[in-house]
Amino acid sequence: MLTPGLTLAMIVKNEERNLVRCLDSVRDLVRELIVVDTGSADRTPQIAADYGAKIIPFDFRVVDFAAARNYAIAQATSRWILMLDADETLDRTSIPLLGQILASGERDGHYLERRNFASDSALPTTDYCVRLFPNLPRYRYRGRVHETIDASILAAGARLRQSGIRIDHHFAADREARRRKNRWYIEILQEEIAADPSDGTRLDFLAAEYHQLEMFAEATRVTERIVQMRPRDARARLFLGAYRLLYQPDLARARAELNEALRLRPGYPEAQSFLQLLDEHEGRPNQSGSVG
Repeated sequence: MLTPGLTLAMIVKNEERNLVRCLDSVRDLVRELIVVDTGSADRTPQIAADYGAKIIPFDFRVVDFAAARNYAIAQATSRWILMLDADETLDRTSIPLLGQILASGERDGHYLERRNFASDSALPTTDYCVRLFPNLPRYRYRGRVHETIDASILAAGARLRQSGIRIDHHFAADREARRRKNRWYIEILQEEIAADPSDGTRLDFLAAEYHQLEMFAEATRVTERIVQMRPRDARARLFLGAYRLLYQPDLARARAELNEALRLRPGYPEAQSFLQLLDEHEGRPNQSGSVG
């Protein structure tokens, strides 16, 4: 069931264990398969070639995932692009939704629901990422790590929509390997921030990396910078309040940040929950429904 006008674009390195499962999930759907290889030493290129992929080597001595993804996009000739990683698969029940989007004449990008299955956990976690978008020159990824295409789509005047399409992400939950990756990403993010201090998105990812490493003092300092840059960001206020409540603790400043998050986003359930926790900690009657 070849879907007209769809290119699958990927960047890979040493993915022989995962690649077959990924490509099998889309093999009868895509018109074109672009695989940018950043230095595989296993059978990854041969497996991709067996599926009819165009395989393009990419110099990755300077780590830049956005550049690699954009290089893949630049080779695509279809009207639409689906971007998957080798450890992801398309949920086949999503095929009708995919067909409806491809048949439209819209310029919008689409969020896919990603179910993340870790090898050490029975239950998946869910997040959303923009992985389906028209092949337009202005739609390009940004960020050497934690690269996203969202900002360029919005800057072009298009929208980001929830698609209902699902992908499954299966990854090995090696705690020490994850921590090494966190530290590596922190180094790169710090380089990006030094090069462009005005890019607040890099600070968001840096705070998240510190949080995953349980370096909460560092995560708090970065979140303070985010709030300075975006004082009306309710989510940033929420995180800063939570850090000051749980890890410092600084209850008065925590309450101020959580109340501000609730003022900026009335009814914000997470802010209300943290305010209730703070009330209980201080032995106060619950005040989480107000921002006074």
